[in-house]
Amino acid sequence: MRLGQPCGCLSRRGFISSAIAAGVAATTKSTLAAQPAFRVDVHHHLYPPELLTRAAKVMPLLPLISGWRVEHSLEEMDAAGIKTSMLSLAMPGVAFETPEQARLLARLTNEYGAGLVREHQGRFGFFAIPPLPDVEGSLREIEYAMDVLKADGIGVFTNYPGNIWLGDPKFAPVYEELNRRKAVLYTHPNTADCCTNLTPGIADTVVEYGTSTTRSIATMVFGGFAKKYPDIKVIFSHAGGTMPYLIERFEFQAKSGKYPKEMPEGVHPAIEHFFYDTAQASNPEALGTLMKLVPSSQIVFGTDYPYRTCVEHVTNLRAMNLAAADLRAIERDNAIRMLRGVG
Repeated sequence: MRLGQPCGCLSRRGFISSAIAAGVAATTKSTLAAQPAFRVDVHHHLYPPELLTRAAKVMPLLPLISGWRVEHSLEEMDAAGIKTSMLSLAMPGVAFETPEQARLLARLTNEYGAGLVREHQGRFGFFAIPPLPDVEGSLREIEYAMDVLKADGIGVFTNYPGNIWLGDPKFAPVYEELNRRKAVLYTHPNTADCCTNLTPGIADTVVEYGTSTTRSIATMVFGGFAKKYPDIKVIFSHAGGTMPYLIERFEFQAKSGKYPKEMPEGVHPAIEHFFYDTAQASNPEALGTLMKLVPSSQIVFGTDYPYRTCVEHVTNLRAMNLAAADLRAIERDNAIRMLRGVG
């Protein structure tokens, strides 16, 4: 729209362009829906009714959160050719409650997720949420979720109240248990206490989520996570946040202080050990940069539903003209290899 053109009015060229774009989107959606579903979405959120009721008492909720329904989730999956989605909880998480209530809400959320897996055989798996930063409560919930509810992994946030990042030594007992279990650890960004509402008019999700992911990657890389816990399969959301663009700074840090002795091979072995999803990053700039750092075997498909649609992620990823083997690995095979029995 040109400056001075009334809102809602389109030029003839603009109208034709919009019509063509709408037609392409509709054609893509119908084409995807007609194909056999095979994709595995590792970044797909759920919002249990009990959690929504409690959260609404202390904070405003976006309509797409308060209106979450499993039926619409399935419709989105069907439209995009997604066979199985791994359910996880995004913000507000459970840490907004007292420690005791957070334990209860984590249990309710995990039982709700397990129920959806049972009710919709083959369509869902789930990453159970522990009540971190409560380590003792988290160990109990991990045991229950994985042994009783048969969770496919554990879902955590990149940071917790008090500016606690995932590489914090206090979480060592949790990681030792997950390493023993050879578990999947899915991570999702959150806004840190330090950085809430820093830029008026710009949502924290625009900048701070990517930064929070990068901070946690840094604490884990420089804390020796990959060597200490080699059997945990960690998934970072959104193509690793801003980490790919800061790789030179990571490399420079690895040459300073104690790190040359602790990390003689630099940061790349650790970075290549982790997995990264395509949620809100299925574009040549973000994913293309990531793929220069890690092989396609370390990238998994994610949509960030309900914050974005499933179809647009499939469409955008396929528009990148990746090699067929790489595309298949990202859309399905890597997740199947990681999540035994899923898909």
